[in-house]
Amino acid sequence: MIRAFQLEWLKLRNYRAFWILMGMYLFALLAITSFGVLFLEWLKSMGADLEGLDPTMLPIYDFPDIWQNTTYLATFSKILLGFIVIISVNNDLSYNTLRQNVIDGISKREFIISKMALIVMMALVSAIILFVAGMINGSIYSHPLGMPYMFQKLEFLAAYCFEIIVFCSLAFLMALFIKKAGFAIITLFLYTWMFEPIMTVNFEHNPYLSHTILPNIAQFFPIQSLNNLIQLPFKKYIFKEIVDFIPWSAILISSGWLIIYITAIYYTLTRKDLK
Repeated sequence: MIRAFQLEWLKLRNYRAFWILMGMYLFALLAITSFGVLFLEWLKSMGADLEGLDPTMLPIYDFPDIWQNTTYLATFSKILLGFIVIISVNNDLSYNTLRQNVIDGISKREFIISKMALIVMMALVSAIILFVAGMINGSIYSHPLGMPYMFQKLEFLAAYCFEIIVFCSLAFLMALFIKKAGFAIITLFLYTWMFEPIMTVNFEHNPYLSHTILPNIAQFFPIQSLNNLIQLPFKKYIFKEIVDFIPWSAILISSGWLIIYITAIYYTLTRKDLK
């Protein structure tokens, strides 16, 4: 795994687009984990009234809620990591890097491992950044302090790490089928933020479909299963609706998709003409 990551790092370390997208992603993570209080103060200055509750009183940085709150918000930025994977795979295919690797004795299996190593490394770095930022902000703003509170619900960091791995594996597969990086990026963006969400919302909330099987199968769609890992946490502050756990059904469904993605990636590459 280390050798595979080193191989991938040599390709990306001098690539400007990689650093631009990574910089945008890291800035998004830091903004999410650090600017929440400033945002709530801005809402208060604009006269926002959340069911009679002062926005600045929302304990978004309280332990242990901070882990679910920050990881949920961070999921909106994971698409930037998907773009990195698409560009990386597309470059190897467009510039015949994969073909040259095979000539040099690097198998397609090792190529897949190198890309998955990149994905896993990005997921781990993301989780570490969220952990460090969460500990700092929680220590500053949290009312309940102490070891028992600080290390509760850390499973949300693991869930976020897993979500990145599954999502970027989808991006990897998409890059193999769509040869142009720009088209692959647009397709991933539209499917993630438009096509599937519209479909699943229609399945779940259309009154004409309420008596069919469609509302029950919405949870099995790729993006919806990832969205179900870390669910919207802020309803508990206003509507007292608490979903502060990671559903096993979402874990199993997402794991199933990960197996499908990796199998399809391997099947596609082993039969791909490198000429």
